[in-house]
Amino acid sequence: QVTLVESGGGSVQAVGSLRLSCVGSRFQYTYIRYCMGWFRHAPGKEREAVAGIDNYRSGVTTYANSVKGRATISQDYAENTLYLQLNSLKPEDTAIYYCAAGLWPTCTVVRGEMRGTEYWGQGTQVTVSS
Repeated sequence: QVTLVESGGGSVQAVGSLRLSCVGSRFQYTYIRYCMGWFRHAPGKEREAVAGIDNYRSGVTTYANSVKGRATISQDYAENTLYLQLNSLKPEDTAIYYCAAGLWPTCTVVRGEMRGTEYWGQGTQVTVSS
């Protein structure tokens, strides 16, 4: 069973930055066969994909329109660690951020969405104050 552990959340003022981390372990297959991504869930809203990366398909990435230009998803393959750099933070970015993973070929990332997600972290809270 894949285990994902997020960290890096916290409270920050608007226009500030945060970097979220997600350490993965217990991958049944080689890491490159997984899509990895970030979702968020804000109070009163549906969970939404934030960013995703498809390791098997040459590391193609996708971003939600709400964070495009402000977010960067990246990885440290040696450490099985996924990152999300968020800049120019806005109060509407306030949410619990979840790391997620899915296995190729079921998992895809396209047009700001990540589908075929099978594994989830416990989440890390991000609070942005104005």
